[in-house]
Amino acid sequence: MPKKDREIEVKIYSLATTLTESTIFLEEAEGNRLLPIWIGLSEGQAIAIRFSGVVLPRPLTHDLLLAVIKSLGWTVTKVSVSDIKDNTFYAEIRISKNGKEHVIDSRPSDAIALAVRAGCSIYVNESVFERCQVLTKPITEDEVTKFKEDLKHLKPEDIFKDIQGKTLPSGPEASEEPGPEKTDDE
Repeated sequence: MPKKDREIEVKIYSLATTLTESTIFLEEAEGNRLLPIWIGLSEGQAIAIRFSGVVLPRPLTHDLLLAVIKSLGWTVTKVSVSDIKDNTFYAEIRISKNGKEHVIDSRPSDAIALAVRAGCSIYVNESVFERCQVLTKPITEDEVTKFKEDLKHLKPEDIFKDIQGKTLPSGPEASEEPGPEKTDDE
């Protein structure tokens, strides 16, 4: 499989929610890259509910979808964040039955919410990693502190390398940290 078509297995690193949106961070299973994807609040809640162990009296939409797939004799085999076009992520849900495979177009948030219910693997196409501003998992306590601080200021447009023809800085000037702001008291 060519490198750009290679799928990298990922797992959910964390899920952050604000009043208006959720961000899911996918981490390479055997690497140190993190891919942030902004998703809707309801999809973020659907993913969080599954991890929290809360049992709801009635099925949510993703529970219903999985029940329909299973009742028709299909199995969810994997989901994949397959592409990014015009700053929009695309995903695929792969289902199988009696040796046949079918691919279903999906939003990443719905695919991931279904994957956590089905217990199947999640993948990201290498080309998606290559075209996005990815983060690196922190290792030391100082890096953890800096990473948490950086996340507080991260905006959706920060993850894309090329927005409206502007390229993010690279090279020595990109790694220079701005100094602390001075106040009138100094």
